[in-house]
Amino acid sequence: MHEANRALPVGVLDSGVGGVSVLREMARLMPSEHFLYYGDQANTPYGTRAEGEIRVLAFAAVEQLRARAIKALVVACNTITSAAITEIRARYDMPVVGMEPALKPASGLRVNGKVLVLATPATLRQAKFLQLYEQYGQHALALPCPGLMEFAERGEFEGEGIDRFLRALLHPVQDAKVDAVVLGCTHYVFLKKAIAAVLPGAQLIDGNLGTARRLQFLLSEADLLSLSGEGEVEFLTSGDPKTVLPRMKELFEME
Repeated sequence: MHEANRALPVGVLDSGVGGVSVLREMARLMPSEHFLYYGDQANTPYGTRAEGEIRVLAFAAVEQLRARAIKALVVACNTITSAAITEIRARYDMPVVGMEPALKPASGLRVNGKVLVLATPATLRQAKFLQLYEQYGQHALALPCPGLMEFAERGEFEGEGIDRFLRALLHPVQDAKVDAVVLGCTHYVFLKKAIAAVLPGAQLIDGNLGTARRLQFLLSEADLLSLSGEGEVEFLTSGDPKTVLPRMKELFEME
């Protein structure tokens, strides 16, 4: 029974390509696993939507993965985690891993400046983030970033466009000394270079490796971890497969 279940894929879900940054960490850590990645490009962005709408879209996307039979689910999206993870865990009987902005580890990197949290408006207004902020946000500034994840979706990782956008976005915090930046959306991991150029000297932190380790632990605990053979990664999208799937593969293989 367990042998058959171990061979099933792990479903990975995001509103777009951002979760591919988490997928890379998981595939590195668990090279024998089969991962099935679903990006909901037809409905992206999620981060500026209402909570109820995010939940409806998230459940529809989970069902797309479940139709293929999965042994575990990774919600590789901070926005979906914030809005729907409690309901997803209550509905499905399988290991479910979510994301949260890496504010706790970032707070440990603070010297005498601030920790800047970049995330979608939806992530920052949810109770899940507010609780985290209450615990570790004493010296943190939370900045909603509508429009930033779209740069990653378009594959616009550097250049004048994103540089101008980031300078305008970060204008309110330009006089603050920023020691660490929390990349509170999985899309932002692909924009690290551009963000670092606008905030030189700040350490950039994401929660991707922590999420990968959590998945490994839960699979092992449930006796579902694939321990031998070559892993596999498969991509699905609700968007245009001709344009989206090659972009996902390119991001997955990117140095």
